[in-house]
Amino acid sequence: MSDREAHSGPPGTDEDLSLPKATVAKMITELLPNDVTCAKETRDLIIECCVEFIHLISSEANEICEQDSKKTIAPEHIISALRRLGFESFTEEVEEVLKDHKQAQKDREKKGSKLEQSGLTEEELLAKQQELFAQSRAKFESGQQQ
Repeated sequence: MSDREAHSGPPGTDEDLSLPKATVAKMITELLPNDVTCAKETRDLIIECCVEFIHLISSEANEICEQDSKKTIAPEHIISALRRLGFESFTEEVEEVLKDHKQAQKDREKKGSKLEQSGLTEEELLAKQQELFAQSRAKFESGQQQ
């Protein structure tokens, strides 16, 4: 029996959760000086610590959410959990990322879909597409005959 099998619970339990190893490895490489490497065991330990941190913050945020009589954990619950658990120094960056995320969502909503931006109906767009296909086909066929 491998170490993984010995420590993991039934499929679908929290112990099956992890982070993408390639992404974590890339982050570690970017953060370390060029002449320093990270052993696989160290990377795996970092991943385990990150997962545990996420569980800790999630559990605390869930308690705060329940105290607020809410059913969905909101970003504010995460920020409160960070403060409550002594990670106050993280909150400024988390709030900045949240602000950027909200702005990106607003920008996406403003752009709308290409269909809405065109001002044409779906039928008009389909007719235009068919016309372009016909033109392309004619151009291709005339090139084949030469």
